[in-house]
Amino acid sequence: MTPDEIAAVRGELEEFAAEVFEPFARDGQRWWGQVYLRGLLTDGKRKSVEPMAARLGADGNRQALAHFITTSPWDPSHVRAKLAWKMETAIRPTAAIFDDTGFLKDGTASACVSSQYTGTAGKVTNCQVGVSLHLASDHASAAVDWRLFLPETWDPASPKADSDKTARRSACGIPADVGHVEKWQLALDMLDETRSWGIEVPLAIADAGYGDCAAFRLGLNDRGLNYVVGISTTLSAHLGDAVPVTPAYQGNGRPPVAKYPDKPRSVKELVIAVGRKAARPVSWREGSRPGRGRLGLKRMYSRFVALRIRPAGREIRQATEGPECWLLAEWPTTEPEPVQFWLSDLPADFPLTTLVRLAKLRWRIEHDYREMKQALGLAHFEGRTWNGWHHHVTLVSAAHAFCTLQRLATSPKDTAPA
Repeated sequence: MTPDEIAAVRGELEEFAAEVFEPFARDGQRWWGQVYLRGLLTDGKRKSVEPMAARLGADGNRQALAHFITTSPWDPSHVRAKLAWKMETAIRPTAAIFDDTGFLKDGTASACVSSQYTGTAGKVTNCQVGVSLHLASDHASAAVDWRLFLPETWDPASPKADSDKTARRSACGIPADVGHVEKWQLALDMLDETRSWGIEVPLAIADAGYGDCAAFRLGLNDRGLNYVVGISTTLSAHLGDAVPVTPAYQGNGRPPVAKYPDKPRSVKELVIAVGRKAARPVSWREGSRPGRGRLGLKRMYSRFVALRIRPAGREIRQATEGPECWLLAEWPTTEPEPVQFWLSDLPADFPLTTLVRLAKLRWRIEHDYREMKQALGLAHFEGRTWNGWHHHVTLVSAAHAFCTLQRLATSPKDTAPA
């Protein structure tokens, strides 16, 4: 926002900040929280402390801002809970979306920085990785919880521990009880935390980085959540009408257990076997190009195959009949084979158009990441501490939520096309 635009909404911003920062113990923290928000929202190439302080004029106390974001003792989870309650009312979420994003780094001193894969760069590179939970509906979304992923090299209890990295834990302020936890488990931990705040959604959405993990899917089932998750082409399964068969007992040794008569096949093989003719056309939302949709934009459209299957794999017991799920595959007319796959445990009579719309709802988290990184400085934090990183991403989430509320107030039906 320009300074004039900030001035025009200054009252609304202060009211928003007073509500979200109510958990702060001291008035000074509330003040600097509101100032930091203004710094994130004000136009500028970098949103780290020093350039923000320079743009904030009389309120731009660099030392005070740095202390507030890096070392001030406030719990970001309390602010996130306030933010989640406010955004739940505004968004009326139909799903929780999980994903992770990379924070590229040049040096090695920041908490949890390591050479690791991130989709942000599309390769293994030197970075931090943050896992986030977003409340989402068709028209809006908001990041309400975060975890900084701690690689095994930073965990003293791991056989892959790196002595140089574990020695930096104290300087980075990483709590002694924080160890390496897989990203999918961090996602479930955030789900548990948001539920402890009273936030309930009926559905979980994630990409194949999470969907390929049977333990993640089972964890969602254990929590009573349905899911629509991306999966890789190699995930194996049986067709939905497959039934395990128990061989006749010959009277020697242990009685035989039930097994599927045929070996499982990859989901890609299953879809190709039913053929392109099984694909049905589905339109799920309006995009960003001019067209004939309700908002004057072009409708997003493709062709999809939906099959009932039973997932296989090491983590799913083969002695009993596996759970029947939806396999959804996108197969555009221009492609010789399917290009994307999802797995869902939604009911067998669930409409295909709604299933596709939910599978494609993950675009909201990509939209959030793009807005937070390009406009609000999500990846601009230059501090090195564990608390500083969590403070910064929480304040960026608050700034993004304020922008979302402003957009909803002026155009409630706007779908913010990507």
